[in-house]
Amino acid sequence: MPELPEVERARRLAARVGTGKRIVAVWCAKDPIVVEDTTPARMRRALLDRAITGTGRRGKYFWLELDRRPWPLFHLGMTGDLRSRDEAPIQLESGPRAPETVWPPRFTKLRLELDDGAELAFTNKRRLGRLRLRKNPVTTPPISRLGFDPLIDLPAPGEFADLVSSRSAVIKLVLLDQSFAAGVGNWIADEVLFQARLDPRRRANTLTRSEIGTLRSALKRVVTKAVAVDADKTRFPRTWLFHQRWGKRNDARIGGEPIEFLTLGGRTTAWVPTRQR
Repeated sequence: MPELPEVERARRLAARVGTGKRIVAVWCAKDPIVVEDTTPARMRRALLDRAITGTGRRGKYFWLELDRRPWPLFHLGMTGDLRSRDEAPIQLESGPRAPETVWPPRFTKLRLELDDGAELAFTNKRRLGRLRLRKNPVTTPPISRLGFDPLIDLPAPGEFADLVSSRSAVIKLVLLDQSFAAGVGNWIADEVLFQARLDPRRRANTLTRSEIGTLRSALKRVVTKAVAVDADKTRFPRTWLFHQRWGKRNDARIGGEPIEFLTLGGRTTAWVPTRQR
């Protein structure tokens, strides 16, 4: 599922391809599940002949800033992506399958043609993503309900410690709570806890201040590195749990230590009991 780094990659792609350009053609799918609370015709009217002046992102949401409101707000869901016609896609998911290169991509929900001939396409295979129009994405739901963004506004150590200590849920579920940390999903939470050497079943309010400091450092390090390599999984450090956490294999190991799998809050958790306490 796309998490903060994958969504930041999409935002950067939109900024690189679209900023300063004018939208000269709009195609929007007739899909009331993905295209939420609006119609393809209204989406076209809102975007056609508008200049893209910038982009924004918070957590797992990103948006285009236009010279007139409303603005389009995107959520990638589990399998969504933003694609450019002139740039080859990178490997975002685990597994051996190479990304498709056909244009327009399959499962396209919105396609924009720009005045320099470039095109952007928002895809959503499993229809769990969302495309909305918002006059001000930051101050209205769903973004207004989100917590801090680990890339944009990670709290200072003392404030972060207070936020963690005030939670009684297990630490894995605290990290997954979007009202706590916007953009953290399953693989990031597992990676952070692995690198911080923390048992995902620990109650947040039982962590020491030192452990919370280590947790914050791991969160910053994992997110910063994943964003720096443009969310390309093949460029993640080979020492990361990420590369071994898929498939629930009974023989999965990292550094010679066995990886175990459990379910917390309905989500699969990969962890290394010999390392995480």
